[in-house]
Amino acid sequence: MTTFVDRVVLHLQAGDGGHGCVSVHREKFKPFGGPDGGNGGHGGSVSLVVDPQVHTLLDFHFRPHVKAENGKGGAGSNRDGGNGRDLVIKVPNGTVVQTADGTVLADLVGVGTTIEVARGGRGGRGNASLANARRKAPGFAELGEPGDRLDVVLELKSVADVGLVGFPSAGKSSLISVLSAAKPKIADYPFTTLVPNLGVVRMDNHTFTVADVPGLIPGAATGKGLGLEFLRHIERCAVLVHVIDTATLEPGRDPVADIDAIEAELAEYGGLDDRPRLVALNKIDVPDGRDLADIVRPDLAARGLKIFEVSAATREGLKELTYAMAELVEQFRSATPVEEPTRIVIRPRAVDDAGFTIEAQADGSFTVRGDRPERWVRQTMFDNDEAVGYLADRLARLGVEDQLKKAGAEPGDLVRIGDREFDWQPTLFAGEEFVPGNRGTDRRLEEQPTRQSAAERLAARKARRQRPADEAEPTGDPDAEPTSDDDGE
Repeated sequence: MTTFVDRVVLHLQAGDGGHGCVSVHREKFKPFGGPDGGNGGHGGSVSLVVDPQVHTLLDFHFRPHVKAENGKGGAGSNRDGGNGRDLVIKVPNGTVVQTADGTVLADLVGVGTTIEVARGGRGGRGNASLANARRKAPGFAELGEPGDRLDVVLELKSVADVGLVGFPSAGKSSLISVLSAAKPKIADYPFTTLVPNLGVVRMDNHTFTVADVPGLIPGAATGKGLGLEFLRHIERCAVLVHVIDTATLEPGRDPVADIDAIEAELAEYGGLDDRPRLVALNKIDVPDGRDLADIVRPDLAARGLKIFEVSAATREGLKELTYAMAELVEQFRSATPVEEPTRIVIRPRAVDDAGFTIEAQADGSFTVRGDRPERWVRQTMFDNDEAVGYLADRLARLGVEDQLKKAGAEPGDLVRIGDREFDWQPTLFAGEEFVPGNRGTDRRLEEQPTRQSAAERLAARKARRQRPADEAEPTGDPDAEPTSDDDGE
């Protein structure tokens, strides 16, 4: 038997960007021909697209881990690495994409609808691309940026115009089998249908889809039976049809009680109060069923419900029921506004937007947040002093140094950017120009004073916070004798 899966958790990983290359061109009589390291390729992205041939999320149930291809690294002779191939995942129509905490990212309705859920990392630049007038032969390159990694929840909600609701064995599957070309499983025992069935109905110039919801019993909205798993499949329905078994032999069952029980579950689930209702009193081909239908018809009509006496076995009354469903579907479609094409709105960045923010933490440290600073840190080769100096220059030009001063940072304070921590030394780069030296080195870093240990930095920060505001900083030699300005009097 085919397994139906309508909710899965996908573990997505976009491709990482390829590393840039550090290379120097060499040939005979040209021992140093300049940098020629190529750029790394971009990592592949992960996208979801609606495919009409896919009807379930079963494949992702068995293979929940999805990974796109990484970008290739650059090479010498200005050879750029290849981009990783994008990964396109086919999903059924009506798939809702959510984050792990329930935030909806997209509702994929309509064949061809696409969303990029995980973006591939940028490729790092090679040293040929990093060369400039002052840094003619960089001894470093940029690392490839990691691709996005996240978990998303895919939830399938059937896209149907009419939803059939009712107790097990009420004849919902039988109705779909005679109204459309669908061939669901039909048997004489409860819970025969374990998956939602979807059928296309054509009547004259009307075409609409019908779906049944299996396993609705009292308590379904709270997890009893199968209803909780499949109630979501009628959320998109324009019309709900109560399929009532008028020939049931179960004690305590009657059409009015069945409708009240199902309506209670729909109200508990929520969001379906505005859908028009029809009532199909099924199995009137059975003598007792027809008699019961005649008895309850006045009570149901008094509630304002439109009632149809039908038989899936003899097809009696199905034409009238089909026309009524088609009419309500057309009314819903005509009242639904036509969706306008998606417009791309470009909002320029404000002139005073620095592209980053600085947050002072309770422990005396500072956190720099922003796309560019965090990306630059991820792509820096921290085992290369020249690359570290290049990062510091970029941050200073962006204004991070000035904003840290305004935020109250002092030399030696801990500064976090992304997943890296630094001891802030503002005097290290301020006003100093890069002076070329040996490749992979930076003279300014060599002149950096000896760094304090983590414990020493923490103690110094605590001492600064505990010092009274009016207490002056000690100056001069602490062992010198005190002096007086009173001429000895």
